[in-house]
Amino acid sequence: MESYLEKIITEPLLRKLIIVLIGVIIISTIVKLTKNRLNKYVKEQSTWYRTRKVVNITGYLLIVIFILITYSDRLGGVTVTLGVAGAGIAFALQEIIVSIAGWIAVLSSDIYKTGDRVLLGGIKGDVIDVGILRTTIMEIGQWVDGDLYNGRIVRIANSFVFKEPVYNYSSDFPFLWDEIKIPIKYGSDYELARQIIYEVAEEVVGDYSNEAQVYWKVMVRKFLIEDASTQPMVTIIANDNWVEHTLRYVVDYKKRVLVKDLLYTKILERLDNSSNNVELASTTFQLVGMPPIEVKLRKKVHEES
Repeated sequence: MESYLEKIITEPLLRKLIIVLIGVIIISTIVKLTKNRLNKYVKEQSTWYRTRKVVNITGYLLIVIFILITYSDRLGGVTVTLGVAGAGIAFALQEIIVSIAGWIAVLSSDIYKTGDRVLLGGIKGDVIDVGILRTTIMEIGQWVDGDLYNGRIVRIANSFVFKEPVYNYSSDFPFLWDEIKIPIKYGSDYELARQIIYEVAEEVVGDYSNEAQVYWKVMVRKFLIEDASTQPMVTIIANDNWVEHTLRYVVDYKKRVLVKDLLYTKILERLDNSSNNVELASTTFQLVGMPPIEVKLRKKVHEES
């Protein structure tokens, strides 16, 4: 028994293997204890998610560094072999390598982060996890009208950040411009209709406009972009059927549907109480002429036999 233990201790490879196993166990234990400790102090869910990710990645890096240091005296002899094998592995696993590069790009830049609403790889939704190989998205839209969850979770390879545009709805400017159209009947008081629509917009989305203006000023300093107005705006055009009033406004990217419903509800209520000075229009058809019609009547005579 003693000779067997002595052989293990004196054998370099076995000794290093034991050291690596002990080191991995110690690092894993420290990582677990650190997460349990931080969990008592970090209460906000998104902050805890990012903290847990950082601790896990740090643990993996420490394990890799520890293994490299342990076997540092043997790395020189296998450099050529690893170089030849690495070329073949890189070709076979190029998609995985690009996905890992995409993961590094996402973590080290402001492409997107967990909680952002994005359009990535043709999928629109909220980012709920950023893994080493894939980004997990809670999808919105598709068979569900409006920006609402449909319940489907989609995992997209991180390599898509290099292959296709990434549309971020919430990164630097967490607001969207949206609009609604109100058809007003010809002969109505158009200016009164404009005033009613604008007053409702100020009441419903006024706070969003002021908050968005602060974000937009930061955007102007950060990017080469015009200093656009975030205040509600009502424009009018006339077509064959009605005078169309268009309300353009800024809204929180997650509240488009709710805000649009509230705007329509209040606008219709105000228009109904406008003493018929403003009437909503609907599609109408005017018959301007008919071609001549020739009608022949045949009289059937019944004879009694």
